[in-house]
Amino acid sequence: MSSSVSSELRSSSTLYNALSVVGLGWYVVLWSIGLLGCMTGRRRYRLRPRSPLATSPDAPGVSILRPLKGLETNLYENLESTFAQEYPNFEILLSVADEHDQALTVVRDLISQYPQVNAKIVIGEETVGVNPKVNNLIRSYRQASHDILWVIDSNVSAAPGTLARSVDILTQSASSSKKKRIALVHHVPFATEHEGYLGARVEAAFLNTNHAKMYLAINTAALESCVVGKSNLYRRSDLEKVNGSLKPRKEGELTEGERGLAAFGSFLAEDNMIASALWHELDLRHDLSCDVAHNAIGRMSLADYVWRRVRWIRVRKHMVLAATILEPFTENIVASSIAAASLRYLFGLSPWIFLPTHHLAWFCVDLNVFESLAGHPLPQERWKFIGAWCIREVLTLPIFLLAICGNEVTWRGKRYQVLRAGQVKGTATNRWCDDENVYKKWKY
Repeated sequence: MSSSVSSELRSSSTLYNALSVVGLGWYVVLWSIGLLGCMTGRRRYRLRPRSPLATSPDAPGVSILRPLKGLETNLYENLESTFAQEYPNFEILLSVADEHDQALTVVRDLISQYPQVNAKIVIGEETVGVNPKVNNLIRSYRQASHDILWVIDSNVSAAPGTLARSVDILTQSASSSKKKRIALVHHVPFATEHEGYLGARVEAAFLNTNHAKMYLAINTAALESCVVGKSNLYRRSDLEKVNGSLKPRKEGELTEGERGLAAFGSFLAEDNMIASALWHELDLRHDLSCDVAHNAIGRMSLADYVWRRVRWIRVRKHMVLAATILEPFTENIVASSIAAASLRYLFGLSPWIFLPTHHLAWFCVDLNVFESLAGHPLPQERWKFIGAWCIREVLTLPIFLLAICGNEVTWRGKRYQVLRAGQVKGTATNRWCDDENVYKKWKY
């Protein structure tokens, strides 16, 4: 009897040892990823040189596509940033679905202020799927004069040298025989909020620290496609070869079915799917420029923040299930709790010593990422930023648990059922929201 108990204790001890070693190993891996993102931020974003294409007469033409709906936060400044690009050869296509859209007043004012810029308004949408952004962009996509497209959301502004630096990456990479051609250049979202809403502060704390850190690390490792569609450059000629199936295509082989932008109208996260299609179907790669996409956040309450995160977790669940399930274990509180338990079991280290040290170090890395992307230290309202960062960390696991248990999402006043591979269909309870205030909060 005693021998049996002793054997069980030894087995339990072996299991706990193994789990503790695995937990500690995972913690080391996470810190390696976080430090890689932090170092990438310091190396890439603290110096933004001027591209020679900014004044080159041979600069390739670019069509800038901006989908609009309503009076987005900082809309005038966001759109003006594209009119003010330091680049000699571009056109701007500003698309709205409705001829009475309030954004048109701002657009017409800008066109009159910048008569030297080749800009035009494209009114009317074509329904090619359930994604309103794709439906809005289809006509601009077809009317674009140039092969290189820069699709940039209405709540995003960019520094004057962004386009030149991005085209430089896209075109130089194409002539290199040592690496796979770059088919898409994207920009890290960097959130700015000015109205003091709690949800907006939490969203900014998330995007500018942990999200940016992981985004930079994953794209530096370049093991898989990872793209957010706030601001992306790619070639229409490449997009016309893919259909979103993510099935590799042999050289010279034609892809079946709908191709190009219209093929992505059935996806809620069309930006991520376009990037994945270029990666997997054409075996091409992406790259980041040294610029950020300044994302202006409007009146976002804490509830808005929660449901926004729920929406995209539910979409990702149907696109990359394994990575989504793993996601909570990459977060601060869960990862540090696992590490604390492992260290206590293996070495007897008290969690009351380890956890405060860990959280301080984790915050310092996040803060360093923020400063690299922002180009300046934490602003004066640092305690509000720290509070928002803490709220985000505490809410992460509850939001994930809420999101993982459902498949319905609400987006732009409509309800959708998320299907396999991130496709969506409208639900029976769909109805458009006609409240003007809701229009102002919709985000592309």
